[in-house]
Amino acid sequence: MNALKLIALDDQDLSIVSAHVQDAVMKIRDLEYLPAAKRFVLTMNRFVWEARTGLFRQHNERRQAVLHFDRVLGVKTNGIARDKPAEILSLLAISFIEISKPAGIVELIFSGGGTIMLDVECIEARLADIGGAWEATSRPVHKA
Repeated sequence: MNALKLIALDDQDLSIVSAHVQDAVMKIRDLEYLPAAKRFVLTMNRFVWEARTGLFRQHNERRQAVLHFDRVLGVKTNGIARDKPAEILSLLAISFIEISKPAGIVELIFSGGGTIMLDVECIEARLADIGGAWEATSRPVHKA
């Protein structure tokens, strides 16, 4: 399977990126805000949902990927222990709340109730796989 590369420039694009990073895992130390560059970077191991083929065929795969947001003016966190850099986070979804077109808040929602809110001038995000794939031991499960 080819490495995934996506760009998001609006909320519809962002929802596609969100679907591809659902259940990605990362350590808190792998989150970085670069204020001088107006960039927020997440290095993650994403679950490759698109590799699951066929109704009964189970192919569980993860890949290392980088997601970064540009035009970030500020970052706020809630429920994330930044003093515990080795703690693992599981990303559930990414959403956008428009404040004053095209500016708004990109919200990264993690399991356990943690969130990161990026104050952005506009949506400008890039997702790229950066390493080889490996077999995941299990498939993420969500309770209804």
